[in-house]
Amino acid sequence: MDERNRSPGPMPKVARLLEKYDLEGVGDELEAQWTHPDDRKSLRALADSFNERLLRASLDAERIDTITEDVGHLYELLDRTTGSRGEQLQARRRLERDGVDVETLVDDFVSYGAIRSYLTSYRDASLPETTDGDVRRTERNAIEGLRQRTVAVTESKLARLRNTDRLDIGSHRVLANVQVVCEDCHSQYDISELLEAGGCDCDAP
Repeated sequence: MDERNRSPGPMPKVARLLEKYDLEGVGDELEAQWTHPDDRKSLRALADSFNERLLRASLDAERIDTITEDVGHLYELLDRTTGSRGEQLQARRRLERDGVDVETLVDDFVSYGAIRSYLTSYRDASLPETTDGDVRRTERNAIEGLRQRTVAVTESKLARLRNTDRLDIGSHRVLANVQVVCEDCHSQYDISELLEAGGCDCDAP
């Protein structure tokens, strides 16, 4: 949908960036993902996803080849949410050598507040009414996203150690499971199963 048909007034940062990076259709995606009744993404997750889009667009503009998992890890380095200061500096310098204006790119990164302002004030979007089950599903999806990110980061670090001959390991898989143990009824659940069930065995007859 044409962004120019949205609410009047100054164009918010997110809308300006959609035009600057030629991200056609991403605004509709953000709204759909935020308002989805069964699989809603949080504003913070949307901000991270949007910033990764900006990074990917910058890489594409300079014809820098990478894989999806690398983009996520590279974004975390630029956002200083992972890695040592040395790793973060190394990532910035590598991008600068490849022609990316890293300082401008990082300044363009948005917060979850900017996403919220864009969706609610500019696109006039609002959340549907939610049930307890809806809230649990949202939290389950957020935890699953964190679990997948943990697996991706672990795989990346293992590959780096293996490729630099600091780790000897054969073909492998990385697994990350989150278990919850109720100390009252002594039941144990995978987090997804617990949230799906809506409770433990404490109230069981």
